[in-house]
Amino acid sequence: MHNNTAIVADLGGTNIRLAISNGIGAQAEHIHTLSVGDYSGLIECIEHYLTLVPDAGATKLSIAAATPITGDQVMLTNRDWGFSISGVCKHFKFEQVKVVNDFTGLALSLPLLTSNDLKQLGGGDANPEGAIALLGAGTGLGVSGLIKSAAGYYPLQGEGGHVTVGATNERELAIFNEFNKRYGHMSAERLLSGTGIGEVYEILCLLDGVEDLNLRPAQISKHAIDKTNPQCEELMTLFCRWFGIVAGNLAISLGSTGGVYIGGGIVPKLGDYFVNSNFRDAFNHKGRFTEYLSAIPVYVIHAPQPALLGASNALDPRFSNLGISYTQS
Repeated sequence: MHNNTAIVADLGGTNIRLAISNGIGAQAEHIHTLSVGDYSGLIECIEHYLTLVPDAGATKLSIAAATPITGDQVMLTNRDWGFSISGVCKHFKFEQVKVVNDFTGLALSLPLLTSNDLKQLGGGDANPEGAIALLGAGTGLGVSGLIKSAAGYYPLQGEGGHVTVGATNERELAIFNEFNKRYGHMSAERLLSGTGIGEVYEILCLLDGVEDLNLRPAQISKHAIDKTNPQCEELMTLFCRWFGIVAGNLAISLGSTGGVYIGGGIVPKLGDYFVNSNFRDAFNHKGRFTEYLSAIPVYVIHAPQPALLGASNALDPRFSNLGISYTQS
């Protein structure tokens, strides 16, 4: 019998999560999280991981990585860190190494999730034949989606987190102008990400003439929830509102009547703060299409490691054209 055991990985700009999958679309086992900055490359990460788990005899490796996957050399978008797909395959003598974008991988997990993995934020029932939108904030802002075909859902590959956003009032204009001075472009990711939250806080302190306390994103969100820092409160209100605007833009662009799913490391941790925020109002607010968007359900993903499930599903031969795959006999 052919061995379908694989190492699956969710590789972000901060951490890599590794696990063992005993079949395509199987739940991950022996999950460990490693800090990317502690290792010189992927080979070293995997070698360390293999010392932490029982020998499973894995013959394949499937990775969902936070970057566009365009060739053998993979470099992360938000960290100077990368690897060669073929080099990793040859080093470990795997039969196959498959690499897809991290949000393509997350999209591949959505059909495998249950209602217990999701929390609905407004809208009605999902259209089972409709397109699905996906976005999530972590170190960066990931965007993907699923389109229904005769063979089932197929994921989109894109970098929608880097779309341009424009200010809707004078305060936002002042904030966005500062980003334009620094980078010549104001993308959604500059606001809706862990790195963005930290920089927006810095800019708000600059605009308000108050001391920058060098707060981390988790500290900023806690201050906002506890209402103990005006800049943090304004920032997280802005974050939730713009998450709604960007999610609504994505939904209306894809016609995602199958629902909008929110993953990533930030929103699910905000819990009731996000649920009770201005997110849904901002999502719905699209003039003549407000009624259309109001009917679309939004789901926050609370599954523990969905990207690992998606990385496992990426090994399905139906998705052979996704990402880059290197095989050897």
